[in-house]
Amino acid sequence: MTPESYLARVRDLLPALRERAAPAEQLRRMPDETFADFQAAGLFRALQPKRYGGYELDPGTFYQAAMEVGAVCGSSGWILGVLGVHNWHLAIFDPQAQEDVWGDDDSVQLSTSLAPTGEVERVDGGYRLRGRWSFSSGCDHCQWAVLGGAAPPATPGEPPDLRVFLLPRHDYRIDDNWHVMGLAATGSKDIVVTDAFVPGYRTHSYRDAFALNHPGCAVNPAPLYRLPFGLIFTYGIVTPAIGAAQGAWTMFREQAAKRLNVRDGSRAVEDPFMQYRLAEAAAEIGAARERTIANFAEMMRLVRAGREIPLATRARCRWDSGKAIARSVHAIDLLFEASGGHGIFLNNPIQRAWRDVHAMRAHAGNNPERASFIFGRSEFGLPPQDIRF
Repeated sequence: MTPESYLARVRDLLPALRERAAPAEQLRRMPDETFADFQAAGLFRALQPKRYGGYELDPGTFYQAAMEVGAVCGSSGWILGVLGVHNWHLAIFDPQAQEDVWGDDDSVQLSTSLAPTGEVERVDGGYRLRGRWSFSSGCDHCQWAVLGGAAPPATPGEPPDLRVFLLPRHDYRIDDNWHVMGLAATGSKDIVVTDAFVPGYRTHSYRDAFALNHPGCAVNPAPLYRLPFGLIFTYGIVTPAIGAAQGAWTMFREQAAKRLNVRDGSRAVEDPFMQYRLAEAAAEIGAARERTIANFAEMMRLVRAGREIPLATRARCRWDSGKAIARSVHAIDLLFEASGGHGIFLNNPIQRAWRDVHAMRAHAGNNPERASFIFGRSEFGLPPQDIRF
């Protein structure tokens, strides 16, 4: 699979995804037809290991796909970005965990809910989990879930052991509580665990992930799997927003070309206010997109050369992700405000993109202020307090 052929498969699906965007919102999850199309085209396999039928493409190619899908349907772009990243995430787990999931069927998908909201107990051979985890996007189409949790420290007096836990579908139930104003078609429902045992090999420590101590690299040696988990995951939820803003920009330009001023009959495209909004939004979207592609090109050059990615570079890339979501929100706000009364009609894709981007910004991982602290501490030579980058 080449980057060109992968993106060609993505583009072949865009007309259908555009047509399904409104019905998918009513369904409140990704339509079965869309999931089947993504599977048949292999779109989730971009970052999946070759040993399990994946393509091991550069992240820049995958994130470009998430942007292009997000431009026609924000929810579909979000699902592609999130579930596609999960296949990378599983690749850095213990090899036995990968075999548990993909041993019989390498098309099986995982959903996640990484906030440590449940209860974790240390037991012989692993952990026991109980509780509720929210916002598990695409969970209806997945057979496994990765849940975040704070385990008691192995040694008394140490901080809690933050890690993620991999559970099969029979160990949890899905609570259909996804009734929302944005990203409505992502089906980001709650995962409920009554009492489940998770063996130690089906977990991964955040501290180990920060140190790039990935057990899966023993069997997946490609440079792709030596990238930081925090950045791979974060850009999976940023790039759909860049795409949604780009889609709104394209639609705004098309709609403005047909608009006339009701007062004097002049064309909207002659209005300096409209020209400014279009130009300013284009600059914001372009900056977000180009920094994303450039950052991953830089990191891939380093890991291919066998070099470490400096923490200062990682911190800057994390800040760039925060700026990317802020730029996407600003761009789409400019366009929505300039769309006039026609922009609020439910049959106008601009309003859906506006709702979706604001929902994406609400994700804890898309907090620009938190990302700025990571970068600022790094530039001042202070030790990191947040290891999710």
